[in-house]
Amino acid sequence: MMNLKIDHKSPIPLHIQAENLLRELIKQPEYIDGKLLPNEIELAKRLAISRSTLRLAINKLVYEELLIRKKGIGTKVASAKFSSKSKNWLSFSQEMKNRGLEVKNFELHVSWEIPDKAVSQFFDVPEDLKLLKLERLRGKKDDPFVYFISYFHPRIGLTGDEDFKRPLYEILEADFHIVADLSQEELDAMAANKFIADKLEIAIGAPILSRKRFVFDQSGRPIEYNLGYYRAESFTYTVESRRDY
Repeated sequence: MMNLKIDHKSPIPLHIQAENLLRELIKQPEYIDGKLLPNEIELAKRLAISRSTLRLAINKLVYEELLIRKKGIGTKVASAKFSSKSKNWLSFSQEMKNRGLEVKNFELHVSWEIPDKAVSQFFDVPEDLKLLKLERLRGKKDDPFVYFISYFHPRIGLTGDEDFKRPLYEILEADFHIVADLSQEELDAMAANKFIADKLEIAIGAPILSRKRFVFDQSGRPIEYNLGYYRAESFTYTVESRRDY
């Protein structure tokens, strides 16, 4: 196995160092060929870091689909997939502003709820832990065309009493000193269920675009799990790709 060493005197956060080491480790032929990675206990001991710190690094690679983790079996390198990614990302408010449109909130709901298992796993928190849930029906004047559902990591410290009429990432940066730095997205075409159809004022079964957004701070820690449901005619996703030589 390659030499794995964390520099505990470095200003680079431990989980970022661990992530970088893992990126190099999974390039080794034996892991590309399907060999399981060392278990978390063994790997954390070798790196002289806590399992929770190591898990942050592993989670990042799992959500980049570079690793697959199966309970009771272990973690291994994921098979290669074709994926198109946009180079830059904007908040909804920024997207609308760039189009010269004013954002309107038609509905805004804040609650504390136990989320789906996928959300808890993304944040690496107990599955029975209630998280802050923000729901917003948004669009332009007289035209609601997207329904957002966001969950937030409890580490942030949101109380639910914030003025969510303000741009979300402005709140995080100005009030909590957290910068949303990286967004990973998944897009799916689907048919609207009754709940979404009623919100977007369309027929049940009408085509909509579902967008999952996984947002990380500058240290690579997850801060937001966002679901967006768009009326099909309201959203165009443009991807710019550069060929590698």
